[in-house]
Amino acid sequence: MIKVQVRPNESLESALRRFKRQCNYSGIFRLFKSYTWHEKRSDKRRRERRERLRTVLKAARRNDPNFRGRNARSNRARRARRAVKRAPQQSTESQGSRGREEGAPSSSSMV
Repeated sequence: MIKVQVRPNESLESALRRFKRQCNYSGIFRLFKSYTWHEKRSDKRRRERRERLRTVLKAARRNDPNFRGRNARSNRARRARRAVKRAPQQSTESQGSRGREEGAPSSSSMV
């Protein structure tokens, strides 16, 4: 049970603010929110798994300054992937027509 004693010369608003903050930290609001509607077991497991994952990632970020996240890749790997996508695919037909001028007839049109 949460108790807040009003300090001398403290306004009621600030005491109420402290009370709300303590309720929020203790998880009372979340507990009452969870009882307002029915949650399926699968949804509850999924939500709890996400919460656990979030706390683990938060702790990892706090402890490791070089932490990049769950699905993060290095910039080098990203650049390499982009280079592969941008590289023109050369075929024998496109290589043969490179040296010709635009006006010159190609060998395929002469047949």
